[in-house]
Amino acid sequence: MKILSYLLVYRRFLLIVLTPLLLLPLPLIIKTKEAECAYTLFVVAIFWLTEALPLAVSALLPAFMFPLFGIMESKQVASSYFKDFHLLLIGVICLATSIEKWNLHKRVALRMVMLVGVKPAWLMLGFMVSCAFLSMWLSNTSAAAMVMPIVEAVAQQIIRAEAEADALEMSCSNGSINPALELDEHIGEYENTEWKEKQINGYNNSVASTVCTVENENEKGNEQNLPPAEAERKGRKDKYSGILKVMCLCIAYSATIGGLTTIAGTSTNLIFTEHFNSRYPGCQCINFGSWFILSFPIGVIILLLSWVWLQWLFLGFDFKNMFKCSKKKTAREEASSRVIQEEYKKLGPMSYPETVTLVLFILMTILWFTRDPGFIPGWSSLFPEYKSYIMDSTAALAIGVLFFIIPAKTWSGTSNGENTVFGYTPLITWKEFQSCMPWEIAILVGGGFALADGCEVSKLSEWVASKLTPIGSLPLWLVILISCLIVTSVTEVASNAATITIFLPILSPLAEAIHVNPLFILIPATLCTSFAFLLPVSNPSNAIVFSYGHLTVMDMVKAGLGINIIGVAVVMLAIMTWIVPIFDLYTYPSWLPNIPSTNDTGL
Repeated sequence: MKILSYLLVYRRFLLIVLTPLLLLPLPLIIKTKEAECAYTLFVVAIFWLTEALPLAVSALLPAFMFPLFGIMESKQVASSYFKDFHLLLIGVICLATSIEKWNLHKRVALRMVMLVGVKPAWLMLGFMVSCAFLSMWLSNTSAAAMVMPIVEAVAQQIIRAEAEADALEMSCSNGSINPALELDEHIGEYENTEWKEKQINGYNNSVASTVCTVENENEKGNEQNLPPAEAERKGRKDKYSGILKVMCLCIAYSATIGGLTTIAGTSTNLIFTEHFNSRYPGCQCINFGSWFILSFPIGVIILLLSWVWLQWLFLGFDFKNMFKCSKKKTAREEASSRVIQEEYKKLGPMSYPETVTLVLFILMTILWFTRDPGFIPGWSSLFPEYKSYIMDSTAALAIGVLFFIIPAKTWSGTSNGENTVFGYTPLITWKEFQSCMPWEIAILVGGGFALADGCEVSKLSEWVASKLTPIGSLPLWLVILISCLIVTSVTEVASNAATITIFLPILSPLAEAIHVNPLFILIPATLCTSFAFLLPVSNPSNAIVFSYGHLTVMDMVKAGLGINIIGVAVVMLAIMTWIVPIFDLYTYPSWLPNIPSTNDTGL
């Protein structure tokens, strides 16, 4: 037992040491550049999937392994670690830093929730829409972290209002002479059993959640023997718990769904764009506008179906009450409205930095959409001699630099009519930018690009393409579905960025081998890489929501499994219908090598 305990403690160290040693026969026996590149790829992929080393550290391994194997020169590998992706990321993070610093995200989220109303189902949809909208421009993690405190405050007030209404109703029906005492008892009971879990930080909540789950299972056996008062009390407790659970899950999932709709919304979209444009430079069809057109309907459909699924799973889906027009608000609606209005009033009038940030945000979005829309000439056509030089990163950096230039304060007049001069401070500082910049993702993506370049130089990608040729005998829809299911399964236990970085160099040769447009396979795989809904550790958004202590692992598994199925189904529908004419997917593109077709079943 002592040996097993030592092995458990040092399992990461053993994995780091044994993985390269066990795979070492591959380059020693098969002395080819393809085998040496495959050895590097396997070592990095295993470290990424197991996170034995930090993701960024594992991504640095090709920087010294490729030169040692003679695959690429050191300066060639170094150039792979910083590409157009990183410039676009820097511009987006400048915007995100300013939005977070000046609380523009909170104003947008509260305003959207106020627009949809305070009925429970519509309130949940309002939070989902606002979180998804923020996730389109910020990281999924930031969006969930920003909106979740607001949701927590609203949910707490809803529960207090429901407890008060239930206590008053119960006192009237039972003839209680002390409704206030009854109310305090209900609220205190709920706070003791649920809200104390909020004090536990991080993944320690899983222990508390497991204990609660075991206790709940033990209670089920005695549920039928409870007296009517206790059964009613338990029913109220379950109702309050369902409110908390559905509120938390809607934030975790909408943060991920919103990131699907823009290239800048999540790192997987950025990695795909850079990989595709680097591998197929003759096709400049993937840009901010084209990606938004194909993915926005997907995001909207998944968001709405997820809303329906979560409502039905935890609260029941009552169409009659949802669309019922009533001037009188329930206790829950009154509490929700009160909290949201108070939170919005705390923000005060829109400040000068918020206004400037909003203007720059709108300007950046317009520049992205109008650079090269496709159906009309974009502003990049104003530079006809070097139109192809201008990318989405150009607009992002041009606006991003302005955040370091525009002052955060203006002159203000005093009672004497004199102007008070403030010290010059820009909208964001370099330290604030550094604190928001995801350097780990930047290095991780650079390592992925280095691996992809190494596969090209060593001819490993050509060898993989030749071995994948027999797959062309399968129907195209089945090839797409299999790739989506594999990617969705892997991304539940591995980082999204690491998963897409591993699979893109495999799926691109697969598409070339079966003689189809690579976008047919790469777009669905990229979207499905974000479908990490099952576990708290699947992505940071899930972890943030889980840390509040209102969910168990099984709650997330039940809800996430349904949304995974919804997501894959919607992506399959999209790739076989409206995405086809956008990129003319049934036509073999001229920018691909003319490989003899093996797809005998047709498209």
